[in-house]
Formats: sequence, C-alpha cells, structure tokens
Amino acid sequence: MNIAGLLPATVNSVAVLIGSSVGTLLKKGISDKYKRILFFAVGLSTFGIGIKMILEVNNFLIVLFSMAFGGLLGEFFDIEGKLKIIGDKMKEGDFSTGFVTASLLFLVGPMTIVGSITAGLKGDGSIIYTKSLLDFISSIVLSSTYGIGVMVSAFSVLVVQGAITLFAGSLKFLSEPVYLNDLVAVGGLMVLGIGFRILEVKDTWVGNFLPALIFSPFLTFITLLLK
Repeated sequence: MNIAGLLPATVNSVAVLIGSSVGTLLKKGISDKYKRILFFAVGLSTFGIGIKMILEVNNFLIVLFSMAFGGLLGEFFDIEGKLKIIGDKMKEGDFSTGFVTASLLFLVGPMTIVGSITAGLKGDGSIIYTKSLLDFISSIVLSSTYGIGVMVSAFSVLVVQGAITLFAGSLKFLSEPVYLNDLVAVGGLMVLGIGFRILEVKDTWVGNFLPALIFSPFLTFITLLLK
C-alpha cells in the first residue's frame, strides 16, 4: 500500500469541496430564470457525458446484466430512499440528485481509475491533479443547481480514489480496456438516467443502480473465464 500516494485523492476531494462551496454560495444569489437555464444546461450536458461514456462499450450484455442485478440489489437495500432521507434531514430536496450526479461524474471514468492506479503504483498523481481542476469547475456548476449534495460527494471522491490508490496493485486489472470500458458504460447509463431526472422527464432512482458498478467487473471476469 502506498499511503503517500493518497495526496492526489486528497487534493481532488478538497477541490470538489471548495468548488461546491463556491457554487452553493452562488446559488443563493442567482435569480430563478438563471437557475432554470443552468438546470437545463446541466441536464443536457449530462446526457452528452452519458452517451460518450457508453460509446466504447465492449459487451452490452455485461452492461445489461450489471444494471439488472445491481438495480435489484439497490432496490432491496433502498439506496435511493436512504439518500432521500438524508436530504430531507438536511432540508435539501435535491440532495440525492446532487450527490449521485456528482459522485458518478467524478468517479466513474478512465481518469479516476487509471489516475488512482498510477498514483498508487508509481507515485505519479499528474492525472488526478488534472482531474481535480476539471472537477473543481464542474462542482461549481453542479452545486449552483443542486447544493450541498455535491459537496458531500467530496467524501466519496476521497474514499473511492483513496481505496483504489491504496490497493492499486490488486486493482490494476480495472485499467485494462476489457474491464474499464464496460464499467464506464454502466456508469454512462446511470448518468443518462440522471439526465432524465434533471430534465424532469422521468424520476429514474439512479441511486439504486450503484451496485451495478460492482457487478460489471465481476461479470467481465466470469465471461473471460468461460472463454
């Protein structure tokens, strides 16, 4: 375990925390008509990001079964419901949308996985530092729409990226395209679901699909064994 390699994950988490704090403060001074246009901008951009994440999928059956099994497990544990309860206690109606949106956008992507593994194995945090700047900007925009839920996602960034960094040797396989592309595609489908929610087309309860991110590499491993 490379504990010194946790610095990039910490910097990324702080960048999200600062950016979301700025966005949350700006939210209070933005009129409703500007909030509305920001709302649509975030929703449409989310669609674009989701589509981009899906395009390099290797095996859509793996994505489908990951979503199905993950959704059933998430429904059983009522992940989305628990997130909504947290939001209600904080009097933040958009808490779950903000938290899930930000967590997925900040964590489900090649830069997160490859960057964290590189930081853990080589002590090179350059990819994560670049990502930190991007996340800082994104967190300002997201939190200006969804508030404190985006801020709390900074904890997810620290925990997930920190864990990947610490266990980089064991998780190196995730950086291989055969695993990475389908994992990112699963995240892309959830991001699309968030887009539907943001634009108020359909409330997709995306939080209940989070376990799909665990099923994806497992199903890829099983498929490779069968081959």
